[in-house]
Amino acid sequence: MTTELDRLRARVAVLEAERARGPRHRARSLVAVLLVVVGCLLAPLGVVAAWTADTVGDTDRYVRTVAPLASHPDIQDAVADRVTTAVMGHLDLTTLLSGAAPAERPLLEKALGALGGSLEDAVRAFVHDKARAVAASDAFARIWKDANRRVHSTVEKALTGSGGGAVRLDDGTVTLDVGPVVDQVKQRLVDDGMTVAAKIPELHTSITLVRNDDLDSYRKYFRLLQLAGTWLPLVALVLVAAGVLLAKRRRRALVTGALGVAAATALLGIALRIARALYLDALPAGVSQPAAAAVYDALTRFLSTTVRMVVAVGVVVALGAWLTGPGRRAGLVRRLWTSGIGAVRATADGAGLRTGPVGPFVRRYRSWIGRLLVAAALLAYLLWSHPTGWVVVGLALALLFALAVVEFLAADEDPGPRPGLTRTA
Repeated sequence: MTTELDRLRARVAVLEAERARGPRHRARSLVAVLLVVVGCLLAPLGVVAAWTADTVGDTDRYVRTVAPLASHPDIQDAVADRVTTAVMGHLDLTTLLSGAAPAERPLLEKALGALGGSLEDAVRAFVHDKARAVAASDAFARIWKDANRRVHSTVEKALTGSGGGAVRLDDGTVTLDVGPVVDQVKQRLVDDGMTVAAKIPELHTSITLVRNDDLDSYRKYFRLLQLAGTWLPLVALVLVAAGVLLAKRRRRALVTGALGVAAATALLGIALRIARALYLDALPAGVSQPAAAAVYDALTRFLSTTVRMVVAVGVVVALGAWLTGPGRRAGLVRRLWTSGIGAVRATADGAGLRTGPVGPFVRRYRSWIGRLLVAAALLAYLLWSHPTGWVVVGLALALLFALAVVEFLAADEDPGPRPGLTRTA
């Protein structure tokens, strides 16, 4: 009777202690939820901030990003079209007759008046072929790369302020002067016999790189994101981690936080695709949509890659936290994993494969080896320069393979029948 009474008293004391802690636990859980939610909301902003600081703020990386555009067919076509228009606007077709004999010149001029349209089309096609050849040459690749390197500061100011130079910002439009390409085309025309091209004056024509009528209103936001740089992603990570540590059910909070970060960042990726379509639809008729799409894709490639990487990390972390949890389904997956490796080990034992002293060593330090493998995978991810989503998936698969090898080596060997324990009839 006394024992039963003591047990009841202990139970009442536990209930009273839990009731006293109730409000404090609820407040702690609320703070944890708020931290996780704010961290998830800041995650996509952190991705954009990292892109702004890395691509827009780093000259070398910006040049590496836009340099391949010199060999993009749509860019080359846009440059050739723009240069052809500029050259034809300063090319007097009647002077093409200057090489003819004076007695025959009136007849040729009369013929030019009747066939001027056809002749102009033929000359335009000839000039366009030369411009396209220049745009596809190594010379244009050097012009493109050097110009973008020189004017990187202006492109940065186009997103965070105002600027001038070879890249100009006028009414939300960023244009690149392709005057050096005109000079190359003029020289080729002269070399191919169209000496009249030498009389074309120095021209400064341009192609549109970026156009947005609301670019001026976005500058301050880009500037804030550039200043945030790598700090904003770190703040988002710290907030989510703090929320997980404060949560009563930390594993569930970790799964929720990781999936929340992945979902919020995935929405950013969707927004990038929608913004691309809206941006191209809003371009005026004079701007080459394929070329503008190529520039947009190049400038946002690192941003899109980072989005996929963060989504992959979130999914992998959530999956890892769930699989190591006490849930029934997670336990079923772990049993299937262990039984599958055990079946492989049994087959290897039947084939005479023995691990020797390695097996007992791995069995003894299995937990430590597992922790070291996880730490090694995390370190490889942190040290990887600009990891992609496939890098994350590859590291996760490599970690799973390594853990499978550890489980295989740590499995107990089948000792076989022991002497003296055989059943006799």
